[in-house]
Amino acid sequence: MPEHRRPRQRLYSQRRAAQPMNALPVNALDDIRFIRETMERSSSFTAVPGWGQVAMGVTALVAAWLAARQSTLHDWMAVWLGDAVLALSIALVATHRKALRAGVPLTSGPGSKFVRTSLPPIVAGSILTVALWYSGMARLLPGMWLLLYGTGVLTGGAASVSIVPVMGASFMLTGVAALFLPAWGNVFMAAGFGGLHLIFGVLIARRFGG
Repeated sequence: MPEHRRPRQRLYSQRRAAQPMNALPVNALDDIRFIRETMERSSSFTAVPGWGQVAMGVTALVAAWLAARQSTLHDWMAVWLGDAVLALSIALVATHRKALRAGVPLTSGPGSKFVRTSLPPIVAGSILTVALWYSGMARLLPGMWLLLYGTGVLTGGAASVSIVPVMGASFMLTGVAALFLPAWGNVFMAAGFGGLHLIFGVLIARRFGG
């Protein structure tokens, strides 16, 4: 009998060895998927505020409406700079609140990386604003603002969820169009800072918790 059993045992061992490695229980696959998603979230800054962007989009549309009715370039500039200050305040408050809820403070690894990578294009845009204004090239401001804002969102989005870089690229394309069609600058401002913030803000809020 032992002599007859040994070939069967070897055959059983060979069959087990030939089973595919991915033949895991369903629960094990779910656990692996959960661990992978958790690791992806921990390495990404997920506190980009969707509803905060919606609010920024609404203020931008109001600003575009007001700016279009100004009689001087100086007043047009004042409207948009005022909206920039308001939008920045909304973004800071909304981001801080969502970061606290998500347990991902701005001083964390992903949060710090998001700020560091998005800040340089914004600083460059501030400097270029002064330079273009005093050089008599204010008509290029809408395109430059949209382009560099989009660059900041795109670079910062490398540390965030995948939809953020897409939003940044959309702003950049809108900025390029505004640079080539400066007479439509206020319209592109409304489409970018208003429309794109509304669209992507809603998408981010629904997919990533507010």
